[in-house]
Amino acid sequence: MSMNQPGPIALVGSGEYLPVMQDIEADLIRGRNPIYVQLPTAAAPEGDESLRRWIELGKKQAERIGVTQVPVVVRDQNDANDPHLAGLVKDAGLVYLSGGNPHFLADTLRESLVWNAIHEAWQSGAALAGCSAGAMAIADHIPALRVHSPRETRGLGVLPHIRVLPHFDKMFGWIPDLAMRILDVPDGVHVVGIDEDTAIIGGTFEWEVRGRQSAWLVHKGHREEFPAGSRMVLT
Repeated sequence: MSMNQPGPIALVGSGEYLPVMQDIEADLIRGRNPIYVQLPTAAAPEGDESLRRWIELGKKQAERIGVTQVPVVVRDQNDANDPHLAGLVKDAGLVYLSGGNPHFLADTLRESLVWNAIHEAWQSGAALAGCSAGAMAIADHIPALRVHSPRETRGLGVLPHIRVLPHFDKMFGWIPDLAMRILDVPDGVHVVGIDEDTAIIGGTFEWEVRGRQSAWLVHKGHREEFPAGSRMVLT
């Protein structure tokens, strides 16, 4: 693992811990410490059964890849400031924020000991990945898209120039007025749609599209497609 520069970032539309994304996750941790840190925090509002499901999915993926799973189960802000849980992140080769509620995830981790440990690990060369809610939270701003969270939320700030729309191939069906909700974007901020089973990997302005479908740049109602295998450069 390089100690001189941040590791790669992966923003994923869906599919974390599933066989369809195995090669991508394996590539993210290859050459790094084989410690796969997994945070199911975004699913905490759904209860312990949901958390156990994410941990089990992550365990199976870690086994397929041949690395060690380290679940960091942060349920609330108290957990996020637990020095023991923060310490579990220290040796990570890959840190992954999985899906659920992006607003809860950002509000729980922001400025916490666990988030500081994640950021430090990434700055020291660990890969940082987020899927769906995790991808949205890694950015600087989470749009008001969810019915039960009809407010905008400040993200974790790793990518202040990006707003992420995961499940992009399905999202217009779920939210017919999506185009209207994302029109008010400051200059220099890019709205990036990521289809299911698809990821963009790189950071912070140059990205490779990988997976089953495409990524998209959305600007004033227009969509520019970047199919898997292409590069997306944000200018």
